[in-house]
Amino acid sequence: MIDQHKHCPICQKPIPLSEKFCSPACEQLYLENQKKIEKTRKMLYVAFGVFIVLFLLLTFRSKIGF
Repeated sequence: MIDQHKHCPICQKPIPLSEKFCSPACEQLYLENQKKIEKTRKMLYVAFGVFIVLFLLLTFRSKIGF
């Protein structure tokens, strides 16, 4: 019978239920990936905000004198 376990989210090695990663290297890779995801998400929000502002400026340009 196989003992209860889960898998490392990076390399998929079996690990005990109490562990989150199989090694510090996998944990570091996970943290780096999370930082990249957060940076991408922030850039997407900024780009979306810029497009909204440009859309509003172009939509109402005759009312504000452009």
